[in-house]
Amino acid sequence: MARATQVIIDLHGLKENYLKAKQLAPNSQAFAVIKANAYGHGTAQVANCLLPIVDGFAVACVDEAITLREIGVLLPILVLEGPMDYEECQTALELDLQLTLHHQQQLDWLAQLPEGDIHVLVKVDTGMHRLGFTVQEAPFVVSQLRNMPVVHDVQIMSHFACADEPSHSFNQTQLKNIESLKALGLPMSLCNSAAIFTLPNCHQAMVRPGIMLYGASPILMESGPDLGLQPVMTLQSEVIALHDIRAGESVGYGQGFMTEKDSRIAVVAIGYGDGYPRSAKNGTPVLIKGKAWPLAGRVSMDMITVDVTGSDIQLGDTATLWGTGLSADVVAKHCDTIAYELFCQLTSRVKRTYLGS
Repeated sequence: MARATQVIIDLHGLKENYLKAKQLAPNSQAFAVIKANAYGHGTAQVANCLLPIVDGFAVACVDEAITLREIGVLLPILVLEGPMDYEECQTALELDLQLTLHHQQQLDWLAQLPEGDIHVLVKVDTGMHRLGFTVQEAPFVVSQLRNMPVVHDVQIMSHFACADEPSHSFNQTQLKNIESLKALGLPMSLCNSAAIFTLPNCHQAMVRPGIMLYGASPILMESGPDLGLQPVMTLQSEVIALHDIRAGESVGYGQGFMTEKDSRIAVVAIGYGDGYPRSAKNGTPVLIKGKAWPLAGRVSMDMITVDVTGSDIQLGDTATLWGTGLSADVVAKHCDTIAYELFCQLTSRVKRTYLGS
């Protein structure tokens, strides 16, 4: 029998989550963010699933956009980091890609292109200080682009630093900066998943749902189910050993877990070699037979150990590490990380199974 570790991707849930974004922002286009192999869910499978209902896609880089064109995607594709050199500007023109622009050299490359039909989004730094022109530079940048024969449409883009905390005062700081950009009279794209939920007045022409598509929460202190999102990725394996341990004995490397009473320990075939986080602490929940049982001991490369004292768990029983019945957001908190990282770090050793279409 093959090793039972697998990821089950629920494509129906994916569609439902995209439609949730459209429901929240009914007057906006929604470009599904499928960068980084669709957050570990599979670029081709996610793109093909969403094709009948999606307005467009967003990716991080031109290479990811090329992949989409190669599998037959004809819808608009936005490159969030923009071109890295002049050749990528040429590629964008050839493949009809939309480009985010965030520094002057990118404009200089575009100016060298012949006439064309490129749609660009000017990234404006309204306070996050990651990528973008300053608010003061934006009018001059827009003026340059309007004079380029290769540029067809211009929009404004920005990104919120604290939209995952609705009451954070910095949201208001950024909103004031965004207000000054409205004088440009251009369509805007401002909202990622968090802002789609928390800043409905900022939906504007286009929203960019990312993590919410995959069923995880973009809001601090909330889980995906709390927000009405469907789990998409379920990570499973099975129990491959059971041991009865006396009180006062240890489990795993470095004696990372000490039993306080006579205990039953289940070994599950998954570890950091599969992408399960080594940072998972004792007590991290593992769902077996409908109940959450606590991780007991350090995560190994291929195995974890779980305290199942008092259960009737048997060899071969399915263990769910996150997904249906156990939110990835809950697991992530026990690992001092976020669901984004859990999804993205799964390795190729884990088999993928897709349900629905």
